[in-house]
Amino acid sequence: MKVIVLGAGIIGTSTAWFLNQQGHEVTVIERQPGAAQETSFANGGQISVSHAEPWANPSAPLKVLKWLGKEDAPLLFRPRADWLQWRWGLQFLRECTQQRTNHNIRQIVAIAEYSRQTLLEVRASTGIEYDSLSKGILHFYTDQKEFDSSLPAARLMRELGCPRVSISADEVIKKEPALAGMRQQIVGGDFTATDESGDVYKFTTGLARKAAECGVIFQYNTNVTRLLSAGCDSDATVTGVEIIDAQGRHQVLHADAFVVAMGSFSQALLKPLGIPLMIYPGKGYSATYPVTNQAGAPTISLTDDGYKLVVSRLGDRLRVAGTCEINGYSRELNNARCEAITRRTKELFPDACDYTAPVYWTGLRPLTPSNVPYIGKTKYSNLFLNTGHGTLGWTMGVGSGRAIADIISGVMPEVDFAFTGIERPTRIAL
Repeated sequence: MKVIVLGAGIIGTSTAWFLNQQGHEVTVIERQPGAAQETSFANGGQISVSHAEPWANPSAPLKVLKWLGKEDAPLLFRPRADWLQWRWGLQFLRECTQQRTNHNIRQIVAIAEYSRQTLLEVRASTGIEYDSLSKGILHFYTDQKEFDSSLPAARLMRELGCPRVSISADEVIKKEPALAGMRQQIVGGDFTATDESGDVYKFTTGLARKAAECGVIFQYNTNVTRLLSAGCDSDATVTGVEIIDAQGRHQVLHADAFVVAMGSFSQALLKPLGIPLMIYPGKGYSATYPVTNQAGAPTISLTDDGYKLVVSRLGDRLRVAGTCEINGYSRELNNARCEAITRRTKELFPDACDYTAPVYWTGLRPLTPSNVPYIGKTKYSNLFLNTGHGTLGWTMGVGSGRAIADIISGVMPEVDFAFTGIERPTRIAL
């Protein structure tokens, strides 16, 4: 079968890889000059099954109100004259009940753990190097109420098979001595030994090269303008994708099946087809610093709960990422948010890095209100979704690619997940 995949981030590239491995003829369309040039370029580096608690949870509404107007707030909702933003925000609030949060945690843990295991297999079979560290993820807290409220979520994750263990402040320092200077502020933490970290850009570009060697065609510098369709109701199909190629020529490409993996830009592409995805961009920030003092830098991937930042050691670099700005599709850097990341990193690890010339970056995370992605079928028989992975694209990406490749091949994926457009019994939410 001939399949066209739209998007060459971690999601689209993984999708193309598994489709190729299952014997399909695959073409990937990407507007950038190479793979992983947008949201998959410089994220926090964590493969974090333990980070499955969604932004939408019972404590979120009060926090969002408290953070309104604060330029350096972890989650900044900047109201716009944008109907999609307001609809997304209302749905976000609906997802903040404890019942919905527990349901969403179950979904995220399932696809995230499946993806982690799939990543191990791909790494072993391809030999791709991407500054990976298999030392777990350490999540530390500096607020007692936040630590106490994290315990039920950690317990639920353990019940779901994710070994997220709550630990004392002294145990936090024992696991990461570079945090010793923060001992008086840390009240506790949790540690997940099976979580990992690594450079998503290096992995994705490496996988794209392997896929190209196996016959996948990557058309870079190519813009998707629209999907063409025919028929209606159960007979509706996508007949082609209209593009502008690298030479500026308008073309229509045809295939047997199409996969939309365009992150935050999936919603606008699919809306004219009557597929109303609830995806809105959340601008995330990262800063990368050269490590100059090995002893002062962390050797384990960290999550700083109070500032909603993640820290990953990528070889001789320290990547610190986080915060989320709900403010349309602009990728413009906000200096206040950039400076807040560096200020906090220097507090944590004052002598670890050269902080004089940080490399700042922003990416548009494709957020669903629930943090659960769209993976599966649409009302068009040959159009499939693999999008909306939010802050966990690296964590869920490889497994999502494998799952959608199975679905396109007519095979039910092994993971127990609520796939879009697929009737399948799932476990009852608590």
